[in-house]
Amino acid sequence: MSPSSPADLGERAAVPPAPHRLPARTRLAVAAARLGAAVSRKLGLGDGGVIGGRIALKLDPGALRTLGRGRAVVLVTGTNGKTTTALMLTRILEALGPVATNGDGANMPDGVLAALVARPDAPVAVLEVDETYVPAVAAQLRPACLVLLNLSRDQLDRVGEVRATERALRAVVAGLPDTTVIANCDDPLVTSAALDSPKAVWVGAGQSWHADAVACARCGQAVRREDTGWRCVCGLVRPVPQWTLIGDKVETVLGECFRLDLRLPGRANAANATIAVATAARLGVPSEVAVARLRSIGDVAGRYRRAWVHGREVRVLLAKNPAGWRETLPLLEGRSPVVITVNSGEADGRDMSWLWDVPFEQLRGRQVVAAGERAMDLAVRLTYAEVPHTVVRRPLDALDALPAGPVELIANYTAFRALWHQLGDD
Repeated sequence: MSPSSPADLGERAAVPPAPHRLPARTRLAVAAARLGAAVSRKLGLGDGGVIGGRIALKLDPGALRTLGRGRAVVLVTGTNGKTTTALMLTRILEALGPVATNGDGANMPDGVLAALVARPDAPVAVLEVDETYVPAVAAQLRPACLVLLNLSRDQLDRVGEVRATERALRAVVAGLPDTTVIANCDDPLVTSAALDSPKAVWVGAGQSWHADAVACARCGQAVRREDTGWRCVCGLVRPVPQWTLIGDKVETVLGECFRLDLRLPGRANAANATIAVATAARLGVPSEVAVARLRSIGDVAGRYRRAWVHGREVRVLLAKNPAGWRETLPLLEGRSPVVITVNSGEADGRDMSWLWDVPFEQLRGRQVVAAGERAMDLAVRLTYAEVPHTVVRRPLDALDALPAGPVELIANYTAFRALWHQLGDD
C-alpha cells in the first residue's frame, strides 16, 4: 500500500477548446432552465441555480454529461473548504479564459448542472460537489481533476459515518484512471481514498482535526502520528508530498518556494490556497500567477465579511462541524464579544450531537450570546464548557444586547445564509 513516487510537476493537463454545439434536446433544456432561473430571481424565490438545474435534468436527464463534454472539469470535494477552494481555483483559472462555476454553493447535481447551463461556452468548469454526490457527478463528467480536501464527521443523519464516505470516494477514484487526483496527504482518510489513483498529486496541506482518523481506513488498526507525518502497521503511510505548506510558505519537490500572503485569515485558508495552486499547475497556470490572483480575495460568499449593523462593526464567520469550528475559533480577534447562532435545518443536519465535540472552552473570558433555532442546545453545551453566556434567539437582537464595539458572529450553514441575506438588505 505504499504510495507512488512524486509525479513530475511539469506534466500539465491540456485545457480543451470551448464545448461543442449542443443537441436540440439539451438546448431546449438549457433555455427552459434559464427561463426558470430568471423567474425565480424575479419573484424573489432565490438565485435560480437549483430550480434551473432541476428543470434541465427533468427535460434532459443526460444534460450533465452533454454539457460537461469538451470542457476541462475540476471537481472539488471534502467536508470543509469546498466553496473557498472552488472560488480560489475559479479566480486562478480565469487567467485561461471563462470558467463555469457554482459559486453560490449549490453543490448537488442540480446546482452543478445549473452552473454548466449558465456558461455553456466556458472551456473550464470548477464545480464544488457535496461528498455524497461525487460518485454520480464524476461518472457523468469524467473530470480532468478531482480535488480531495479533507474528510470528517458532518451531518451524521444525512451523510452517515465518514468511513462510508471514504469508501465511496475510493471507488470513484478507482473508476477514474485518467483523472488527476489532488489530495491532502496529511489526512489519512483522504490518502486512503486517493491512494489507488495512477495520477495522484500529493499536497502536504496540514490537518488540525484528527479525531475521525485515529484508525486506519484500510485495516482498522491505530494510525500512529509522528513528527514527519503518520503511518499504520499495515503499510499505509503518509505519501511524500509534491507541494508542502509550511507556515505561510509553499515548497515543492522541484525546489520552488513562494509566500502566500493571503487576505483571507487562518491556517485552513492557506491549506485551501496551496491545494488550489497545485491543481491550477496541472492545468497550466504558473504558481506565481496563481498566487497573485489569490491575493485579491477578501471574503468567500460573505464569510469573513465585515458589516455595520445597528451602529457596530460585525464580522461574520461560518463554522458547520467540529473540524470547522477548530479552525474558526482561533480566528476570533481581541476580546470582542461573540454571538453564536446555530440552526438545525435540513442543510445543517438535524443531529446536534456535534456540539459536544467543539472546544467551546476556548471562549472562557469572553462575553458570549447563544442564538438561533437551537440556542438552548448550544446554551447547555456552553454551560458544561463553563462559558458564561446569555440566550437571545434572534441573532440581530443578540447584537443589540451587547455593549458598543466590534462583535464576532459565528453561524452554521442555514443561520449564516439567513444572516448574509439580512445584512445584504441593511
